[in-house]
Amino acid sequence: MNDLFTPNTGKTLETEVAGARFLRLPLKTRLIQPSDDLMLLLEEYARPHLQSGDTLFISEKVVCVCQGRILRADEVRTSWLARFLAKRVRNYAGTPQFRGLGHGTAPAMQLLIEEAGVLRVLFAAFVSALTRPLGLKGAFYYLVGKQAKSIDCPMSWTIEEFKDYAKKAPDDPNGVARRIKERFGVEAVIVDANYRGAFSLGKSTSAISEKFIRELLRDNPAGQDSEMTPFFIIRKTA
Repeated sequence: MNDLFTPNTGKTLETEVAGARFLRLPLKTRLIQPSDDLMLLLEEYARPHLQSGDTLFISEKVVCVCQGRILRADEVRTSWLARFLAKRVRNYAGTPQFRGLGHGTAPAMQLLIEEAGVLRVLFAAFVSALTRPLGLKGAFYYLVGKQAKSIDCPMSWTIEEFKDYAKKAPDDPNGVARRIKERFGVEAVIVDANYRGAFSLGKSTSAISEKFIRELLRDNPAGQDSEMTPFFIIRKTA
């Protein structure tokens, strides 16, 4: 059955986590639109391949698209605080280390502020300013929380239809994961993955640890461009 699946460029279907081997089976889809229903998409693309014991990993981006949690970047009204903080994001633009603007755009930072709240963002920025000179990185995103961290703009560099859009955080990702489990009979994880790593935004069970998710998706097998593999089946091998 593995012959039905093709890894994305530079990735592998199989990986090892804590001495166990797992298959990461990508499910290629068409371009998903805001008018699409996530459950119907999973019926079409995932249901035919699921086996007992599988886990479904779903990109948080496709959840946001189906929930209508995207908007044009030029529709975001940015505050002075968003513009101030965005200029201080280190995304290495113009260098070989550049991988994306992240929250280095005012619209993305504005949506982050709206998600986390002004006071929380100010506190996170203050702590980050104190700890970064000490070599302690990541305090800002740890303090604003995973939901705010998942916000992005532009939503995509390489998918023409979404390159001018900003993406909010998914709504009730834990609830989405639980509903997927109820319908399909497998555990589900709503995941945010990129070249820096991976973390969950929603899980159908707390038994799936963040450490396992980081190790399983450390090379981002879904890719970072226009692969269109927003669903993955994770299957433990013999």
